Amino acid sequence: MTTETINISKQDIRRIFEAQRANRQDVAQTTARERIAKLRRLHKTLMQYRQEIRNALYQDFQKPPLEVDLTEIYIVTSEIKYAIRNLRRWMKPQGVGTPLALLGSRSYIQYQPKGVVLIIAPWNFPVNLTFAPMVSAIAAGNCVMLKPSENTPHSSAVMSKIVKALFPENEVALVEGAVETSKALLDLPFNHIFFTGSPGVGKIVMQAAAKHLTSVTLELGGKSPTIVDETADIDKAAARIAWGKHVNMGQTCIAPDYLLVHESRKEELLEKIGQQLKAAYGEDPSQSADYPRMVNRNHFKRVKAAMQDALDTGARAVTGGQTDEADCYIAPTVVTDVGQDSRLMTEEIFGPVLPAIGFRSLQEAIDIVNSREKPLALYIFSKSRSNIRQVLNHTQAGTTCINNSLLQFNNHYLPFGGDNNSGIGKSHGWYGFEAFSNARAVYKQVWPISTNDLLKPPYTGWKQWLADFTLRWL
Repeated sequence: MTTETINISKQDIRRIFEAQRANRQDVAQTTARERIAKLRRLHKTLMQYRQEIRNALYQDFQKPPLEVDLTEIYIVTSEIKYAIRNLRRWMKPQGVGTPLALLGSRSYIQYQPKGVVLIIAPWNFPVNLTFAPMVSAIAAGNCVMLKPSENTPHSSAVMSKIVKALFPENEVALVEGAVETSKALLDLPFNHIFFTGSPGVGKIVMQAAAKHLTSVTLELGGKSPTIVDETADIDKAAARIAWGKHVNMGQTCIAPDYLLVHESRKEELLEKIGQQLKAAYGEDPSQSADYPRMVNRNHFKRVKAAMQDALDTGARAVTGGQTDEADCYIAPTVVTDVGQDSRLMTEEIFGPVLPAIGFRSLQEAIDIVNSREKPLALYIFSKSRSNIRQVLNHTQAGTTCINNSLLQFNNHYLPFGGDNNSGIGKSHGWYGFEAFSNARAVYKQVWPISTNDLLKPPYTGWKQWLADFTLRWL
């Protein structure tokens, strides 16, 4: 499931960067029509490469074709279509109000591209998380350098073909390589960096960006809780949690990371999650064509070790637990009686293991959530409006989904992103366009006389009266 990593030289990285810097003003001046034409070509090319993308993701970690269609290709094509429908409106100057003290003027915001931007993408959704932010960057009028993960080389190779077929190197370029390539890129004075990955690497990116005062968007991760109260529809909760946790074999930054369920419904919910997993993947998921694999042995070993740590300290596997290192396979696993200080409860799992903890009062569940860093996602399954309101009002998270899993990511009208440890900044739709743009404030004097004309020195008595009036009434 691996192929040789292609490493680009530092000299070539610098050459491409300088070529884009020289070209950024021309790209910035492109019209909405020109940018829309680029996005249409990207959409057409993605569909032409659809089967190659499917094949590449299967080679990288046995991702099933339908899952590739829905979680990789569709996310990008829908982002393209949404941008095409709205780009002309986004690019127009946005008028703002005028306070009475500035009567006789007009103000507006003009959104301008940031310049040359870097997108560093992870391995878990390589096409989605490389090309979706690229759509926003192109829509905003930037030059773009893309750095996909070295852990999914087949996907990177296909994306490289797509980019080279569509764009000149001085406008959009994809560079392949491992850690040294990322370090070389982070040494450059980009105008914006968009990074998706772990909080630990996010800190490194932010530190590198600080050297050049480069703005950043960081989409990180963390432990996303799922709360199921005593009023929840257990059948629907079980089906949606089982699906949300095991899309991409749990290698999803917004996957339900741990389960908090009311004690009165706990056994029923866990049993029905097990039933849903069998219905989806059969008695032996290792034989299912619909169940992916861990991306490599390092990640396999990490998840297996965290699961074993919990089992060795008293936890119990309700479902699953089987592993095969040679195949990077971990069965869909639900674990209960998990210690709060176990690795499953202190580290982001990023795999198909779901720890479940019972609670007796909703406040107890809220306290567990609040004892940890702010998550990227929080899920609530409940029929009680007051319980939902209590959780929303007394917890913080980047995104929240009520009575479903993952689908908040698919709504272009919602901002997507974290808070503090789970991220900085937002993306998707308008919010992605905004992330790659500078909101330039423009003030225009319309009347021949302005406030400062009246209040400039010398400060005679009537000017003090006018200042007093302004302070009190305007």
